[in-house]
Formats: sequence, C-alpha cells, structure tokens
Amino acid sequence: MQHRVVALVGPPLEMYRVTGASAVFGDHGPDIPRHYDFALCAERPGPVRTTMGVDVIVEQGLEALAGAGTVLIPGWQAGPEVSPAVGAAVRAAHRRGARIVALCSGIHVPASLGLLDGRAAAVHWEMTADLAARYPLIRSDASVLYVDHGDVATAGASATTVDLCLNQVRREHGAALAMRIGRQLAAAPHREGNQRQFPRLPTTGPVPDSLAPLLDWITAHLHRPLTVEDMAARAGLSPRTLTRHFTDRLGVSPGRWLLERRIAATRALLEETDLPVGAIAQRVGLSSAVNLRRRFRAALGTTPAAYRRTFR
Repeated sequence: MQHRVVALVGPPLEMYRVTGASAVFGDHGPDIPRHYDFALCAERPGPVRTTMGVDVIVEQGLEALAGAGTVLIPGWQAGPEVSPAVGAAVRAAHRRGARIVALCSGIHVPASLGLLDGRAAAVHWEMTADLAARYPLIRSDASVLYVDHGDVATAGASATTVDLCLNQVRREHGAALAMRIGRQLAAAPHREGNQRQFPRLPTTGPVPDSLAPLLDWITAHLHRPLTVEDMAARAGLSPRTLTRHFTDRLGVSPGRWLLERRIAATRALLEETDLPVGAIAQRVGLSSAVNLRRRFRAALGTTPAAYRRTFR
C-alpha cells in the first residue's frame, strides 16, 4: 500500500514547495518503485490563488487528511490563528501517527498547535524574530536546512523542500532509492539537515560562486584516497581557502563532506548489491572493511550487516 502524502494548501500558495514535494513523492516511471501517493487538499475546496497570479483548483477538503500518512504544509499566512477546523484535522492526523512536514511559513500550523514546544525547528531567517515572539517555547534555528524529529519536520527555506522530502524517502526506504530519485530530478548531492540554510555573500577570488563542479568531481572519484590538498588543487584554490568556502557555503569542512558522501555511497551499495564489506570499502574510498565498519557505526549507530538486513 502506498504512503499517502497530502499537501494542505491555502492562499497565497507558493507553487515551488508543492511542485518540489510532488516531484519527490510522485511517479518516477517504471524503473523506480513508487511508494508514495501525492494529493492536495484545502480547508475550502475550489480555486486557490497562487503567488504566480493564477488559481489552482483543489478538489478535496480537510477530510483528505484522515487518510494521510504525511501531512505536508507548504506555507501558511501569519496573522490570524489557525482555524479550529484546520487545527483539529492536523492534530487528529498527528495523534494517529501521521507525519507533519512544515515548509517555510508552514511552520505556523504545527507551532500554533504546540507540536514543536520545547523542540528545535528550522526557521527561515526572515521569520526568526516573529516566530520567537509568537512561539517562545520553540528553539528556532535559522542556520540549518531542516530539522526532522520523525513525527514533525521543518524546513526553513523553499529551496530545501527537495532536501527534506528526499530525507523522508531515505528514512523510510533507504539511501539507494533516495539517490535514484535525486539523480532523476538532477538534485544536488544529499544535503544533511545541519548544513547551512544560506551562505554568506561570496568574496572576491577564484571560483567563489559555486562549489558544484568540485562536488560533482569528488562524488565521481570517491574511490580515490582524496585529500583536502587534492580537492583544493582541482578547484584552483589553496587548502585554507577551500576549507573556508566549504565552511561558509555548506557549514561543514571538506573532510566531513567527503566522509558523508562515502557513507551515503556505502548505504546505497549495501542496499542494492551483495558485495562484501571489504569490496564496498574499496569502492567508496574507505580503504578497508575495518575502517568502513568503524566509520559506519560512528555515523549511523549500526553495523553494515545490520543495515543491509534492514533495507535489502
């Protein structure tokens, strides 16, 4: 049975967040298993005005949330309190175990219901002061991409929609499926929730605008014993400058980012192949089975063998 994702929308609707989520949870063709069903609902079915100046016709009302495994809230107008009908429907969904995913201003819904009290939440940097005044019990964090508690997840900026949705696929069906969907969408390599929500303005100097070509090169050469000096040479930067760019733009060091990619590649190979751990270690650049097991347990709190049994 497919997991039903229902987006609860209202005017003015920011289309990117809805289309980004539907791209992850929608149909990806016959070669990629489909585990999700995506739909829209609104408190008042009918035309919903979008920020593009056109209407989207939403046929289902709040009753659609009764069958949702995930309630996605792509945005919400601040100001009036969430209506009793919306609040009751979302609270009932959460109570029976549905996952609540709030994007950007959508955080107002779970916040107003107390679902984030005493918990951390990813918040858009322009909303931090307002959120702090309205919901002082929430630990708002404007520096991270997303925060996922399992039952409730938040993403601060619209551009992190795909990251958070792919993270859900990864949690529920493994890294290999998430990577396959991400590749089909031409999404950037997986970004952990603790990476920076936005970079500081680039400084003058060579290649400050984008690390994407270097990140693609690293991902294609994971099997090599890469060093920070190797990455810096590829980018035409000094190791010190490269480290600064990584920290400013991604919130992690080059070495940490490289290790995360190697762990992600390990997970995919454990899920999709019968390769022994030693062979996987060679493919992902972790040199030996002993080193891979140590790094894997430190990152995920489990062994490669246990992980493979879970996701094969």
